[in-house]
Amino acid sequence: MDFGVAVEEFFVSRAPRKDSPHTVAAYRRDLVAVGRCVGEVLGVDVSGVDCSGLTVEVMRRAFAGFSASRAKSSISRAWSVWNSFFAFCVSEGVVAGNPMSGVVRPRPGDRLPKPLRGEDTAERLLVAVASGARRSRFPWPQRDLAVVAVLLLTGVRSSELLALRVCDVVGADGELRLMVRGGKGDRDRVVPVERPLELVVESYVASRRDRLGVWPLPVESALFVDHRGSGLTRNQLQYLVRQCYRGAGVSDAVERGALVHALRHTFATRLGQAGASAVEVMELLGHRSLAASQGYIRVTGRELREAVGSNPVYGSVRRIVGG
Repeated sequence: MDFGVAVEEFFVSRAPRKDSPHTVAAYRRDLVAVGRCVGEVLGVDVSGVDCSGLTVEVMRRAFAGFSASRAKSSISRAWSVWNSFFAFCVSEGVVAGNPMSGVVRPRPGDRLPKPLRGEDTAERLLVAVASGARRSRFPWPQRDLAVVAVLLLTGVRSSELLALRVCDVVGADGELRLMVRGGKGDRDRVVPVERPLELVVESYVASRRDRLGVWPLPVESALFVDHRGSGLTRNQLQYLVRQCYRGAGVSDAVERGALVHALRHTFATRLGQAGASAVEVMELLGHRSLAASQGYIRVTGRELREAVGSNPVYGSVRRIVGG
């Protein structure tokens, strides 16, 4: 069976699961990305790949190429997607066995948060973006500030931000909420919006009306749009955030591989620093397990700092340095 046909049949088989659009898109990206590597191994375009040629050796070489410039988490996710794909192919008689058993999967390490480095980096970023520090052919500081502020102050994922609609901003003045729909695992949640962020969003909406001449805004339209009025895409969002970092001079404060997600991690670690419980962090981030949220508390816990500071040896060092 042709690889492209098999992929489409794979998604048809998963339809009853009601995967979120973001999950489907992520699965498709991983299948296509590794599929291109398979094509390179076989010396054909990905459109010419036949499933009968997906042997253990081919998949090993394909994943070796795919892994060269990617993080362990990305490799592990792609391995899981392809394992599911081959499980489907085996059940349909497309291939005789699952070759992924012969492809090494990265061992998961501790997934520590990657917030923006520096105590005041988030604040500097917001101030710079608000002042129009991001250079663009179509400057729109109100929109840029709203995007960055929502990411920093609600902790939504990039896919969740892109999925926000005008109608997802609900509530009376002073009681605004974001209805975050179809998050990871297709879990919806509500995130409170405090008055300062409410004003930022209101300013952006007003600027959108003035720039694009559309009022009232269609309730089902994307909340965040480009200069033409089309909903922001994943690539546009990544580019926007990267340019905001650059314009604010904080690019060196962003952990490798974090980019947009660094703002979500900053939101979570700031909650931990403020004394939020793991349960509260879990609810606001839309995590399915408490363990995923406890990491943010663990790395910022004041109790750990107090415990380290209680070491008697610190007393001797303080006397030496006068601190």
